[in-house]
Amino acid sequence: MFDNTFLARVFWKCACALAVPLCLAAGAWNALASSHAAAAPRPPLELPSQWDGRRLRPLVLTDVEQRFAKQFPGRIARMTDGDNVIVLRTVIKPTRMLHPAADCYRGVGWRIEHVRLQLDEDHMLWRCFDARRGGEGLRVCERIVDAQGRAFTDASSWYWAAMLEKSHGPWQALTVASPL
Repeated sequence: MFDNTFLARVFWKCACALAVPLCLAAGAWNALASSHAAAAPRPPLELPSQWDGRRLRPLVLTDVEQRFAKQFPGRIARMTDGDNVIVLRTVIKPTRMLHPAADCYRGVGWRIEHVRLQLDEDHMLWRCFDARRGGEGLRVCERIVDAQGRAFTDASSWYWAAMLEKSHGPWQALTVASPL
């Protein structure tokens, strides 16, 4: 079982590992779009109160996560039901800052195994993988849903659909990390 401090460190390391290359790669694009981003209001983030029938409680973002969130075009929240950590991101425009969770975990030293698409009990499709480091293991599942209810199981297909205006926001990106 993982405590919240451990999972917070994983999330923090992911944000750090990806923030620098993403900022460098996206710098020119962001400079062109910055006048529009500054004017765009950030949507409120409605947090669910339950996950699979279990009560959720919010987790505080670390200072590093808060700095990352300030650059993120939308809102970020982390919650837990006591066992799982749920990261909810509301995205207001296409961005490369919304990246696959597997890249994040790989970047901080986790071995990624068994990447697969998986249907949940409600017949919703998720991209899932197992992450292992040392004797620890997590099952991580993610999906992105647009304002019309269209779901994406990977950030790249979402990004291009959004950039080509085939998907419209705001979008909800949900990542769930559960102990194996």
